[in-house]
Amino acid sequence: MDTPSRTIRADTIARTIILLLALVNQLLAIFGHSTIAFAENDIYQIVSACWTVAASLAAWWKNNSFTCLACQADAWREQQLEQQQSEKKAS
Repeated sequence: MDTPSRTIRADTIARTIILLLALVNQLLAIFGHSTIAFAENDIYQIVSACWTVAASLAAWWKNNSFTCLACQADAWREQQLEQQQSEKKAS
């Protein structure tokens, strides 16, 4: 059985950031401080920066094999995982 992919969509992140900014602005206004002035372009910049950081971290964390030896090790690992899965199904 395949596990459904769990990804957060860009519009969800954008709405969350807008909500957080609105909440911060409301709290600042309640406590008598000056509020954050932001425009649509600012929100785009924030979302874009978040996606860039997330993509960079994902690419860095992912096992990227560049050498032949590393590719062989990946193939061996996949073979071991498949063997373990077939043994679990057999038992």
